[in-house]
Amino acid sequence: MATGQAPFNPVPAMRPYPPVEHPVVVIGPQYLAQYPVELAVNSDFKVSDINGTLIFQVKSKLLSLHDRRFLKDAAGNTLVNLRQKIRTMHGRWEAFRGESKEKSDLLFTAKKSKLFQFKTELDVFLGNNLGEVPDFKVKEGYSKSSCSILLGDSNTMLAQVHGRHNLAIMPNVDYAFIVALVVMILKGSNPDDHGDAAINGIKVINGVIDGFASSA
Repeated sequence: MATGQAPFNPVPAMRPYPPVEHPVVVIGPQYLAQYPVELAVNSDFKVSDINGTLIFQVKSKLLSLHDRRFLKDAAGNTLVNLRQKIRTMHGRWEAFRGESKEKSDLLFTAKKSKLFQFKTELDVFLGNNLGEVPDFKVKEGYSKSSCSILLGDSNTMLAQVHGRHNLAIMPNVDYAFIVALVVMILKGSNPDDHGDAAINGIKVINGVIDGFASSA
């Protein structure tokens, strides 16, 4: 018998992500914020905040044995240079401070977790980590245009990439480091080109699959 009351519909539970207990600093503490940071990468490989203010920019050089990308600040100073070792089984990337190539300035490395994957998963190691347990993970999301960046093997969320080029970064997480990771997995070998390769390059997870698979 109808009572005139709407049936009880439970609200779907949100998946809780534990907060970052300690600041995550890789490139520098000046890139920590006490609030969530939202950034976007446009077709010119420029990174802006929600107000359209330029925060970072990316330049690239394609050499015979290395794909090199440079993460620069708004003033054009190089923060990190990233080098992909093309002829490696796992498509290994190395990130060095500034313009350096010295091992003492190695900030982090990244490689596919497994040689063959149905969903892309990357292991990220800090420069001083010589073990087998990664410091961070990049995992493909429910769609191929999204991914999550996690702290080690935990489910502590550091950042999410969604909509192919939008970044949502947790408080107290080095957002320059997150952008550097995303720069590695952006498809398109030369962001200085102004043709279709650059315009179509903002396909984050597809970039991981294509770029790393072609290096395997």
